[in-house]
This record gives sequence, C-alpha cells and structure tokens, in this order.
Amino acid sequence: MTRHLKVLARACSAALVAAAALTAVSAAPAHAAAQPAPTLDDYYMRPANNEADLADRVKKLDAQLPKLGVKNILAQAPRKGSTANGKACNPKAIQDTTSTRPDIDFSFCWDKSDSAASGDYEWTPQGVTTVADAHLNKLWNGTQPFIASWYNCEHKNGAEKCTDHKKGARISFVDPNTGKYAHVLLAYPFINKSGNATYMSLRTKQTAEGKSLHVGGMAWYGNYLYVADTGRGLRVFDMRYIFDLKAAGDKGDTKSKSKIGRQDGVFYGHGYRYVMPEVGAYTNNSPRPSTEAARCKNTGSPTTSYVSLDRSGIDHLITGEYCAGRTPPSGHTGGRVAAWPLNGDNGRPKLNAKCVSNLPGHSTVPCWHADAAYAMPDGVGNIQGATRYGGNWYLSQSRGKSDASALIKAVQPGGATGALRGVAPGHYGGIGTEDLSYWPGSDAHRSGLWTLTEHWGKRMVYVTPKP
Repeated sequence: MTRHLKVLARACSAALVAAAALTAVSAAPAHAAAQPAPTLDDYYMRPANNEADLADRVKKLDAQLPKLGVKNILAQAPRKGSTANGKACNPKAIQDTTSTRPDIDFSFCWDKSDSAASGDYEWTPQGVTTVADAHLNKLWNGTQPFIASWYNCEHKNGAEKCTDHKKGARISFVDPNTGKYAHVLLAYPFINKSGNATYMSLRTKQTAEGKSLHVGGMAWYGNYLYVADTGRGLRVFDMRYIFDLKAAGDKGDTKSKSKIGRQDGVFYGHGYRYVMPEVGAYTNNSPRPSTEAARCKNTGSPTTSYVSLDRSGIDHLITGEYCAGRTPPSGHTGGRVAAWPLNGDNGRPKLNAKCVSNLPGHSTVPCWHADAAYAMPDGVGNIQGATRYGGNWYLSQSRGKSDASALIKAVQPGGATGALRGVAPGHYGGIGTEDLSYWPGSDAHRSGLWTLTEHWGKRMVYVTPKP
C-alpha cells in the first residue's frame, strides 16, 4: 500500500515535549545528564510464596471442570468484530487530518457492545500480545490469534468515575483473519471454607476490598501469559488451563453475571463461558514506594504498568512504569523500563539470582534479576507501553482523550543502565493508545507494532510500522 507516514520534519528538543507537536526528543538533549539512572539493585522478583498452592488449586479445579484450547475457542467464538487493511476500521479512534493520521497496516474493531459508543460500559481495553510473542513460527495450532486484556470498571453515560469495579480482568482471544473473538475471565484460585477449590475475580488485593486488577500489559510466551500486576510484579496464567463452564453441564453456569466461583457445587464466571485461573506470580522482592511522587524518581522497586517481549536476541520480558505528565513535573522522571531474561526451553523466567527468603526454614530463594534497566528519555512521560527489538526501544505516549498519541523511538546506552535517548522522527498514533507488542518479519498486514486504544467509542486495535 502507499505509505502516508506522518513524522516530524525535524528533531525536537525536550522543551517541545509539552507542545502541540508530536512528542519527540533530540538525539542528545542538553540536560540529559540530569536524568537519574536506575540501579539494577531495585530489579529483583521472586516467585510468589504461594506458588505451589496456586498450582495445586488449579489441578483440583482441573479434576472437576472441562478445558478448551485456544484453537477451539476461536472456532467457537461467539463475537465478531470488523477488520480493515491499510486504514482505520474506526475513524473516531484517530485524528483523521493530514498532519496527525497514523500509518495503519491493519486494524480490528470490537463489536457494538465492546466498542461502547454509547458511553455505557463495564470493561476498558489495556494490553495486547500476539502469537508472534508466543512462538517463533507465529502459529498456535495453525491459528494466528492476538490477545487483548481488559479491566472492569462500570461506567454510565461516559462518566469519569465507575460505579462498580469488582469483576476483575478478562482477556479476548481474537482471530484477525475472521474478526471472530471470545472473552475469557481471569481468576484467582483459592480453597473455600468447605475445603473445595474455587476462584474469585482478579483484584489488586485478593479480598472483598480489592479493586479490579488494571492488567495494563501482558506478554504471551510459550504456554504462559504474563500479566502486569501494577503494585507487585506479574501474574502468570497457562494456556493449558482454560476451563469451559458451558461444557461442564449442570456443574457450570454461563448466565448469572453476578456470581463467580463455586457455589453449591455449581461453578460461575460472571456470565462468561471461559475461566482462566492464575497458576503463579512473580513479586517485587521489596515493596515499591508508596506514593507516585516517590515512585517517579527512578528509585525503589518498580511499578509494573505494561509488559512486552523482545525476541531479537536472548529472549527477554520487558516491563515498564507509567509516570503521569507528558513532560514530567519538577523532581519527577518519566519512569523506567527493564529487561528480564527468559528460559526459552520452558517458557518461564531465568531464575538467575538469590534473594533473602521470608519463608520458614529457608535462608534464600531463587530470584529473577533484570539484566538491564533504563530511564525514559529526558523530559518524556505518560508512557503507556514499551517494547524493544534489536537494541531499539519503542514507546507509546498517551496525550489525552482527544489528541493523537505519540510513538517514540529511542536507543539504549552501551551499558546495562542509564537513560534512553529519544530520536526523531516519530509517529502519530491513535487517541489513547496503550500497550505495545512487536510482530517481527515482513508478514503482510501483521508485521509491525501492535497497539490498541482505550477510550469508549474510540476503540481499535491496529498495526503500525516502527518509526
């Protein structure tokens, strides 16, 4: 197709980040030295203390409920969205002017209820990952799906505040070739007072007081789905354990939207057919700072706002943190990103360090240590997603509910820490873009940076070339 690449005509200094022009920074900002470099001492995650319990609970659920694989879920998917090559399937998701229109290779739009054009909605999309993250051959049992994540927060007429936020998180398996898709409820397994395995919605705290987990990003790697847990680290799910409540017969209920888990011998899932329980978690080895003002100074255990995958060398999981403000306020930074080595043989983290244990009878436990961590380019904030490929970083910067977002290219320094250096030109993006995922190669209408927009009535998943 003919490219309509919208880029800056020149590099912009950090002082222009707050301007109406597309965000970019010069290759060598004059005050880049003021950006504090992260320390790798802050980047340790340990397996959750209850990891063995989580696995055991899922096995107990597996003994009672039938499962369905991704390929068959797609074949039976009840919903259908729309797709378009070379253009936006939802023009409201972009600023459709000559100067701000993003370059789109492929786009997908949700059905009427999930696009939420009326302003009444329960769920907001956040994260994206594709089969190109899952497997090098970009195939999953002959299919090529992508996945989007959503958090629950019920809104009426587009109101800013939500009236309910207890249904947790869900993901959507989407076939980009047909537009068919199905929702799957994510869940936290536990043992009830009667000693039976059950589950609840995914929350910031797995108690009645917890709010829906934000699921700001995720990465599909082998059989596992790594989901951002903003305050703690990562939750882990397994593609081999997706339970089908419809196929459970009298033991499953897919109608009641108000019930979840096992109740009187029947399993519920807020009306959803599929439920995917958490099988593990990785938690920051020390608590993160308690306030955003403290967190956005490039010190302390990180926030996990978004997640992606880098397959360009040794496989790494990429994490990063959101810090508010396109141009961070005085004393703040735009946040940090980090790279965590993965084990390609089993799809799990490379536990490459030891941490002091808080488990009885253990002095140390295996730990996961990031091998690189970088500050955002000087003067750049509001980053909602990041990914790395071949040493280059790509950053998704939100710019409000009406303005085109920015897609920024950055290069990392020579060492394992330091600050990224933003380079121009950059791309304009959709309105309210979030997480990023990179599909390598030259596959028509698939290769490039995948992202999605979140605002009601302006929702869309799309693929755009790297800057």
